[in-house]
Amino acid sequence: MKTRFAVIAASLVLFALMAVASFAGGSGDFAAGSAEDASLDEGDLTPAGILPAPEPLPGERTAVFAGGCFWCVEEAFEKVPGVRDAVSGFAGGTFANPTYNRVLAGGTGHIEVVQVYYDPDVVTYEELLYVFWRNIDPIDEGGQFCDRGEPYRTAIFYRTADERSAALRSKEELEASGRFQQPVVTQIRPLDVLGIDGHSGFWPAEEYHQGYYLRNPVRYRFYKEACGRDRRLVQLWGAEAGAPDYS
Repeated sequence: MKTRFAVIAASLVLFALMAVASFAGGSGDFAAGSAEDASLDEGDLTPAGILPAPEPLPGERTAVFAGGCFWCVEEAFEKVPGVRDAVSGFAGGTFANPTYNRVLAGGTGHIEVVQVYYDPDVVTYEELLYVFWRNIDPIDEGGQFCDRGEPYRTAIFYRTADERSAALRSKEELEASGRFQQPVVTQIRPLDVLGIDGHSGFWPAEEYHQGYYLRNPVRYRFYKEACGRDRRLVQLWGAEAGAPDYS
């Protein structure tokens, strides 16, 4: 299964040229010399552990979206006014506390998601749905952009009847718009809790995935460009790609 780490590794020569330039100029992306930045091999990216999902602040709500690579979805939502945080993780699946490598191996049923923490007095759930659609390829059933396979499929996970209704309505409006000739394949799914009392159904990913676009900006930009995400979004959404009016 092709992953974002494979995309980075496949362009090692260009990355090496960037690294030389960064070292010469003292760029913080590489000068820090962390173990994670020292290698492109996924196996060398040792997780710092999985922390519990943070609790919402008073008055906040949460929403869970699957849009392919959670690094990119996290970035998209954290630019939205009224969103305090977006945490990368997993939803769905057949067991609790999945790890990234286990999900990547396949067969678990988990999907990469972000849990968005937002202030409903500033941004509504319907507005978050608008942002979500314009940051995904809703007609791709096999993954998203260069990331292929079940963990990268798109979905909206709902917790309440109101969220379900809003998600279904937004999908129906998109289908009726005639924007796409192919069917919209994004799933609208309940956030299953696997029968675990008191659990939200969202499982955070390892700490090294959180805020990846901020911690490793050069590597992240390189991955995103190589993956073709922005180019495909412009093909699909034109000027609305990425929902710039919410950035």
